[in-house]
Amino acid sequence: MTTSPLDRAADSFAAELARHRTDRGLSKKQLAHEMGFDPSYVSHVEGRRHRPTEDFARRAEAVLKAGGAIWQRFREYDDLRHARSDRSHREPPLPGQWMPPGTGLIVERETATLTHVDDDYHCVIRRELYNAGTEPVTRYLVRVAVDRYPSDPGRSNRHHREHPLTFAELHLRAHREDGGEREEMHWRAKHDRDAFKEIWLLFENADRRFPLYPGDRATIEYAYTVGRDKWGPWFQRAVRVPTRHLSVRLDLPAALDPQVWGAETSLSAEEGPLRRAVERHDDGDRVIFDWATDEPPLNARYRMQWRFRAEPDTEPDAGHVRPSDRMRGIGIVQRGTDLLRQPARPFDLPREEPAAREIVDRLCTSLARLDELHPFSKGVGIAAPQLGIGRAAAVVRPPDRAAEPVVLLNPRVVDSSCETDEQYEGCLSFFDHRGLVPRPLRIDVEHAQADGSRVITSFEFGMARLVAHEVDHLEGRLYVDRMAPGVPLVPVEEYRETGHPWRY
Repeated sequence: MTTSPLDRAADSFAAELARHRTDRGLSKKQLAHEMGFDPSYVSHVEGRRHRPTEDFARRAEAVLKAGGAIWQRFREYDDLRHARSDRSHREPPLPGQWMPPGTGLIVERETATLTHVDDDYHCVIRRELYNAGTEPVTRYLVRVAVDRYPSDPGRSNRHHREHPLTFAELHLRAHREDGGEREEMHWRAKHDRDAFKEIWLLFENADRRFPLYPGDRATIEYAYTVGRDKWGPWFQRAVRVPTRHLSVRLDLPAALDPQVWGAETSLSAEEGPLRRAVERHDDGDRVIFDWATDEPPLNARYRMQWRFRAEPDTEPDAGHVRPSDRMRGIGIVQRGTDLLRQPARPFDLPREEPAAREIVDRLCTSLARLDELHPFSKGVGIAAPQLGIGRAAAVVRPPDRAAEPVVLLNPRVVDSSCETDEQYEGCLSFFDHRGLVPRPLRIDVEHAQADGSRVITSFEFGMARLVAHEVDHLEGRLYVDRMAPGVPLVPVEEYRETGHPWRY
């Protein structure tokens, strides 16, 4: 178990390296050969026996074509390695050199502005792009997601099912700026869901094409409008490509007396308050809220929320016992409990064998009680933190009820297949909803026996999904952290696959 931010950053680098190496189908020896390193070096870095170096990170990024992900993880590690006071004396890198060649597309600056006027929200996103890759860029993917009632996902999903967001009402428009010239950008829909749109902005229009060539810069801007009947009181920015600077502005009516706050989360940190305060200033009949950050980590999410104190709060519908209440009634803690976001403490085996066996017995007893409340045709697992116990133990019962449960002590995923699929998952600690989660079709898990010995077990398909879900619990993650940005949760009342096994 890592004990410091620096250790966690080194672990994140090693995990990112291993993931991209596996995705490329390369062995450690093959990758080392392509990078020009000794065959054992990649193994040492992935095994956390060697810390990454800048040269190693640059070569790995270039060979694996990781879209900047490996380099970003190194930057996070390197920033922690150098004290901030020391960093302040270092010369900042030139704009075109902050990522290695071959990285791909980089956002040097993003400015996002959301303005509330009358009954509409008007959103403008401006991004300054740099092509640090080796191929011309001809399109850019953007996302629009709405959530009318963010504190009540079930109600929000029902609302958007009845009142879906449409492309027509967005009035989406985009353009590119380059050297003072302004070109309209055509766009093409990629995904069209009730509360979620994915859109390709094309570097072309009816007159001509204007790709962003390697080494060139350009600014793109797109804007859209969503009515207040579909836009809830939140605005989220997700970092999907390497980004150097991100700023967000909310422009809200002073008459509504807005109160704004924010939260951030990343793959290596649970949700917490924004590290930099939101700044407020009044401008006549408007109130402006500004927030910004430099070099945000990849996959970080920054969520601004607000309420209008001049309007009464609207409470969600009530009147029936929710599935989560039934889980809570048998002692399973629910989402929002701090313990679910903390890494579990491993056992010192065999010294703590009695404690480990006692916790496993409690987990098995809880599984037996669960069978009385709900049909788990897909199998079911439970981790110690879900019972309020912060220890690294979990039990997974396969879909075949005749099979013996799998006991996991101090588990760690050491390998996974590059093949993945998406299936709906539920969680005992988030039992009111189901979510579409991507997972590898095979994982290899190193785990301990009660006598302290360690074994590696390979799991496939449904069992791989169940085991990965429980290992996530022991690392302080929930399945919603694995979902693609903007994909909505499905209320259990609307979920149609209860009682059916996963399909492979």
